[in-house]
Amino acid sequence: MLKLDTQKTIKNLENNFIKTDLPELKIGDSVKIGVKIIEGNKERVQFYEGTIIARKNSSINTTITVRKVLQGIGVERIFLIHSPKIDSITVLKSAKVRRAKLYYLRNLQGKATRLKQTFASK
Repeated sequence: MLKLDTQKTIKNLENNFIKTDLPELKIGDSVKIGVKIIEGNKERVQFYEGTIIARKNSSINTTITVRKVLQGIGVERIFLIHSPKIDSITVLKSAKVRRAKLYYLRNLQGKATRLKQTFASK
């Protein structure tokens, strides 16, 4: 009985911190993520733009892995989407993919990394 009560209180506590204003994030989406950075006593927002190649769901611990290529070198970063450090997430483009994880993009270069774009129908 004590274990169930603690699980309920943890769940209620987590629900207070879950963001509700997030867009629907899918694998293959090109996203622009605003990350809050603190330098000294100043706070600013730095944007990170790339393609979502993986997503792990676990309520408040949901993470996305975003990949971008900078000067010919692939850079991947994992974001905790409900973190207070994340200021904004904007979906720029969506792509048609047939896999849950796009790790194969790590081995491709140049035009081969392009994904087939999908357009939202009204």
